[in-house]
Amino acid sequence: MYKDAHQGFDTLAIHAGQEPDPATGAVVPPIYQVSTYKQDGIGGLRGGYEYSRSANPTRTSLEVCLAELEGGVRGLAFASGLAAEDAVLRALCRPGDHVIIPGDAYGGTYRLFAKVAEPWGLAYDPVPLGEIDAVRAAVRPNTKIIWVETPTNPLLGIADIAVLATIAHEAGALLVVDNTFASPYLQRPLALGADIVVHSTTKYIGGHSDVVGGALRAADAEVGERLAFHQNAMGAVAGPFDAWLTLRGVKTLGVRMDRHCSNAAAVVDMLTRHQAVRQVLYPGLPEHPGHGVAAKQMRGFGGMVSFRTGSEDAAVRVCEATKLFILGESLGGVESLIEHPGRMTHASAAGSPLEVPADLVRLSVGIEDADDLLRDLERALAAA
Repeated sequence: MYKDAHQGFDTLAIHAGQEPDPATGAVVPPIYQVSTYKQDGIGGLRGGYEYSRSANPTRTSLEVCLAELEGGVRGLAFASGLAAEDAVLRALCRPGDHVIIPGDAYGGTYRLFAKVAEPWGLAYDPVPLGEIDAVRAAVRPNTKIIWVETPTNPLLGIADIAVLATIAHEAGALLVVDNTFASPYLQRPLALGADIVVHSTTKYIGGHSDVVGGALRAADAEVGERLAFHQNAMGAVAGPFDAWLTLRGVKTLGVRMDRHCSNAAAVVDMLTRHQAVRQVLYPGLPEHPGHGVAAKQMRGFGGMVSFRTGSEDAAVRVCEATKLFILGESLGGVESLIEHPGRMTHASAAGSPLEVPADLVRLSVGIEDADDLLRDLERALAAA
């Protein structure tokens, strides 16, 4: 592919790793639905392919594209976001090591640390990552990773990636950033000093609620090789059709994120003025404690909005009363979703230090007509 150093995000999203097929001229990478490959003699691999767990041309296209979008040296595609997270822990940590995680981490991430990694011997501490002194105080001699979500799920907390990268590197640790909520269109953690970026590509990158996947991008080649070894050894790779669907979603990521952001801003404006809403959590609000950092490190404030109703019953009623906002888990698709985190995505954190407020409602604002979304929410809030 023709390439220069000044290509923009949308150009890379459409072209990086996606050269026309040399045999047919097809402008979309084919789905190589294949498990094995003919070798030209023992050890004579065609293009490095021998078995699709190790590498597949469709997955390679996705991995190259994602690495280009994040500015990384190595991209890896997995069967899910949690499979990608687990690969980081297995590749880079050992029993007896320590990790700092967000004080309001995603429930699935918390479950991975509390129910899988901790019994394996990995210690962790939840820390409010917006409080820099608390992060410094939590670092131990055996801290190997500071694990960041920004914005966080579901409280929309913001962490200063550049500052946390400095703290991690001074301690000889790595900074891992879950960039799922922002997407590489709105935020590029590797450029701010992060060592690894993780995504649930199920969300904004895929963008159509039709495929589950995960991805890692590494800033360092040696770290990338360690992650790639575990990807192959553990085998939780993205299948070729899943990789193809995700790559199709990547092409429109920029234009979709612009619409997600503008629709979310309209929703936030309405919610902040509604008498049934006690508090709106959105980094685009000037009163949000992370607003200044978000404005500095993000292109836009995203499509995720959370708000509090004052009571759990009211939150549940709102979630059950919407029509356009579909009651469901996940996020980042073209359709708008609503959920009650305490009973749904973050139920695994109940009773822990990461338990979310019972009156919290989380919105994934889609790309429908904004006026229709506002009317739907206003009706639901009136019913609450």
